[in-house]
Amino acid sequence: MSDFKTVYTICGMCTVRCPAQAFVKDGEVSFVRGNPHAGGIKGSLCARGAAGVALTMDDERPQTPLIREGERGEGKWRSVSWDEALDYVADKIKELQAKHGKETVLFSDRGGPFRDHYRAFLRGIGTPNYCNHDSACARNVQHGAMSVYGFGRKTVSYDLKNAKHVVLQTRNIFEAINVKEVNDLLDAMDNGCKLTVIDVRANIPASKADNVFIIRPGSDYGFNLAVLHVMLRDGLYDKEFADKWIQDLPALEEFVRPYTPEWAEKETGAPAAAIEDFVKQIWEAAPSVIWHPGWMTARYSDSFYVSRTAYLISALLGCVGAKGGLPLVSKPGDVGAKGLKSFMNLYPKPEAKRVDGVGWEQGMTHLDPGPGLVNLAYKAIETGKPYPITAYIAHRHDPLMAFPDKRDVLESWKNLELLVSVTFSWSDTAWNADVVLPLSPYLERDSIIATKNGLSPHFFKRNQAMKPRYDTKAEWEIYSELAKRFGLDEMVFDTIEDLWNFQLQETGVTLEDFEATGTAKLTDSAVYKEVNEKTFKTPSGKVEVISAALEKSGLESLPAYKAPAHPPAGRYRITFGRCGLHTQGHTVNNPLLFERMPENILWMHPEAAQKLGIESGEYVEVGNNGYTGRIRAYITQFIHPEAVFMVHGFGHDLPAESRAFGKGAADNMLMPKGIDNYDKAGGAIAMQEHFIEVRKTAA
Repeated sequence: MSDFKTVYTICGMCTVRCPAQAFVKDGEVSFVRGNPHAGGIKGSLCARGAAGVALTMDDERPQTPLIREGERGEGKWRSVSWDEALDYVADKIKELQAKHGKETVLFSDRGGPFRDHYRAFLRGIGTPNYCNHDSACARNVQHGAMSVYGFGRKTVSYDLKNAKHVVLQTRNIFEAINVKEVNDLLDAMDNGCKLTVIDVRANIPASKADNVFIIRPGSDYGFNLAVLHVMLRDGLYDKEFADKWIQDLPALEEFVRPYTPEWAEKETGAPAAAIEDFVKQIWEAAPSVIWHPGWMTARYSDSFYVSRTAYLISALLGCVGAKGGLPLVSKPGDVGAKGLKSFMNLYPKPEAKRVDGVGWEQGMTHLDPGPGLVNLAYKAIETGKPYPITAYIAHRHDPLMAFPDKRDVLESWKNLELLVSVTFSWSDTAWNADVVLPLSPYLERDSIIATKNGLSPHFFKRNQAMKPRYDTKAEWEIYSELAKRFGLDEMVFDTIEDLWNFQLQETGVTLEDFEATGTAKLTDSAVYKEVNEKTFKTPSGKVEVISAALEKSGLESLPAYKAPAHPPAGRYRITFGRCGLHTQGHTVNNPLLFERMPENILWMHPEAAQKLGIESGEYVEVGNNGYTGRIRAYITQFIHPEAVFMVHGFGHDLPAESRAFGKGAADNMLMPKGIDNYDKAGGAIAMQEHFIEVRKTAA
């Protein structure tokens, strides 16, 4: 492909953001692959990343700024210029702030490394109410890590390439794809690494695993307690590490005493002998063991404690700081480098308290106030307490698809006077917005430089591979223009090069340093930091079995196991997850990805199917909460009989999406008022605590 221009970019088709390389001819991207210079990528991208080309070609995405003309959700829009749209948004925010206070603005996104510029805008206009999607994803993991180690989940890395045993529990690594992690794990398995999967069904990782435990839905905490029981009963743990770094171990030993493998067999369905053998396997591999604490853990009412016990198991195995385990990440300062200049430091932190109560309200002082809990901010929109939220910007975030019961969430927004969607595709949230600001797809936009902390910290940036096909803009352009309207001149940039050079001040790194590979290395080798007296950020400076932060909030560090409810007669627990072809709901209408997977299917156990007279491949109806979806049945013994499973993100009903319209069933619509059922300890929604009907369709 010597006649093609190559551009190093960062994939934007999911929140992993893998390094990529675009091949451009005559101003158009023809082909995308993984960045061959990025360690572990090996020139690979998943199907979603490669379909970024199809996204640029898709004419069923917002093409100009839009202002609503009819009722919300009616689909009546007026196409406007960027100046008119941004003036409208800025003027309305100023009006609402003058009436209700600076803090009346709420903002949510999907997190990630490119946030610093627009978070500075939020500080500049005086609102503390930045949130992300994580109460529908990994809040339980974040807070689980904080409760045990005193630091967040990203302070440790997953050294998959050097692992000797990997345990996947609420992590579907071969379908919810991080390309580097997939390649690293496959390399490790080629070198003898064992794989264990604990799930309600046999997913793709299970097909490659040495041990598979298909357990009763909602019993993961009980499984983990039995593992801890065997470890402590038989002394299968790192006593030197425990003596030095784990506090209150006798309390844990006493707590898990009743949770024997025999007890766990009755509760989870996992054979007692298999649990005993599994514990011996991970002890033999220690400390090069990764018991993954989860990715999307917004599942059960005790999922926080599943993540918490995973972290305790890792500590007992001596995995924290260990090669092949959970090594501590390095930041630029740890390798003698200077970090990027932050836009957020241009403005002081707003004085107002967060509207969701996170970090300050009684019972929530243990929670991370960084992204808060957006579900609780929605309650403030309804009640006006502790103060009114009247303006909401949803940036690359579709809460109406991500959270349970779209109608219920939308009802909670009825007091909003301004709803803005910044998006590169149509979504339920965009369809119900007052203003749509179209974001350029990842191949059509530059982004700010970002830092990748890890064993080998480095800077990376996304370069625009082709000009926008429609009248769309990059994030930095949108928020520079908004900032200009608020007099925040310090964060206004005319060119991306000016913005990048602002970030690189004092780093010693120049834009030329990115040209050869798309990244700027800060060290030439992996850095494995040893655990020391400054590692754990808990009050005790140690791994805390009894969390001081949890106890202060009135929560138990070691709650007794409560068996999950059995489904009522004729119903099944709804479970959901990911596949390798789609990212939640926003890729379903992508021309290439839709072609390969146009609808989701319903996994059912043969026992359940036989009772209902359902055959594999035929369409059935799923129902709950007044919603009925039509979906094809897939009958398999590789799912627990109490559960049914579907891939998340289908069942679209937007006229703007002709391909996805009416295809498959929407799992979130089967969870009535589910956003109210959240874990007080971990903060995440318990989205798999719902039971649905499955009916054979009429002939």
